[in-house]
Amino acid sequence: MEKPWEKPFESREEARRALGPMGLVTHICLFLGALFAVLGVIGDAVNITLGLEPTSWLLLAIVACIVSMHAWLAWAVAVHLLGIEGESN
Repeated sequence: MEKPWEKPFESREEARRALGPMGLVTHICLFLGALFAVLGVIGDAVNITLGLEPTSWLLLAIVACIVSMHAWLAWAVAVHLLGIEGESN
C-alpha cells in the first residue's frame, strides 16, 4: 500500500481508502497507551516489575499517546479537507 502523503489523491474514494488505515493506527496507539499506563499503575501498586519498571511503562504510555495524537490530527485534517472539497462541488 502506498503512503498517503507521497502523491495527491486522484478521487475521494482513493482518499477514503488511504484514511481507513490511518484511523486504525490511531486507535491501536491509543489502546497501547492505555494498556501501558494500566501496566505501569498495576506494577507500581503491587510493587513488582512487570518486565519493565513502572516508570518505564508510564513513559511508554506517554509516547504511544503522543504518536496517536499525530496520526489523529493528520486523519482529522484529511477528513476536514475532504468535507470542504465535497461542499464546494
